[in-house]
Amino acid sequence: MIRVQVPATTANLGPGFDCLGMALELYNIVEFSKITRGLVVEVEGEGAGNLPCNESNLVYRAAKRVFDRAGYAPAGLRIRLINGIPVGRGLGSSAAAVIGGIIAANRLCGAGLGTREMLTLACSMEGHPDNIAPALLGGLVIYASVDGEITWTKIDLPPGIKAVVAVPDFVMNTRDTREALPQLVTMRDAVFNISRAALLVAALQKGDLSVLGTAMDDRLHQPFRSGLIPGFKKVVSAARLAGARGVALSGAGPTIVALADDNQALIAEVMKETFRESGVNARSLILAPSPVGARALEVI
Repeated sequence: MIRVQVPATTANLGPGFDCLGMALELYNIVEFSKITRGLVVEVEGEGAGNLPCNESNLVYRAAKRVFDRAGYAPAGLRIRLINGIPVGRGLGSSAAAVIGGIIAANRLCGAGLGTREMLTLACSMEGHPDNIAPALLGGLVIYASVDGEITWTKIDLPPGIKAVVAVPDFVMNTRDTREALPQLVTMRDAVFNISRAALLVAALQKGDLSVLGTAMDDRLHQPFRSGLIPGFKKVVSAARLAGARGVALSGAGPTIVALADDNQALIAEVMKETFRESGVNARSLILAPSPVGARALEVI
């Protein structure tokens, strides 16, 4: 049996649209076992009863990309998914599925894919690396596409910082939320985001959390997506009042992420309660950044 652990991710962190993401200590487990014939897919935890258990399952589809590339056809395959990452909430569940499937298949058939090859293959399925890169690499990742190749770097996060996430009890489709975005932006808004993204990276690298309230502002995607989330502005304001250093939409949403080095329990409760007051059931989690990306836990 091959077992792979993949972390959740929070992308963008406000101004870093499609170029910044962070891995979190919340995980999906992907297990692959050879069987005599056929395909068996079992799902436990998040998405159980809703995710497909056939060849349309995203983990299997990612694995098949590797099998086809290696010219490998398993006689039979059992896939067991133990999911801790909420599905369709902006915490990288689809990226975790793709990365988990690729790594497990790579180990199962001996395809010999390296990190860059797996990253490129995963991005060809997801279309963009915002969650893919941190899920595979761990930590806080800054990335760019250069002539079709992904270039990246990681930075160390200041000690003690946590991500408090408020996860609403409804799904948002990333494709739909992308369609809500404008095709063109003004020079003023572009400069606004460039300055905030640069400030955000520098602040986290130096451990200067005092500027995160400004650094996590955004004009490229959040103003257009936030209207799809009841209570968004109230939750953001409440989190800041409770002591959050900076607050942003997690990926395409609807989850909201607050970075904090203190009062995390209070922030978590306030965010959940503010969502409730807006008519939205939500749960809150306090998650440490994960310095380690996806990894094979054991091979039996």
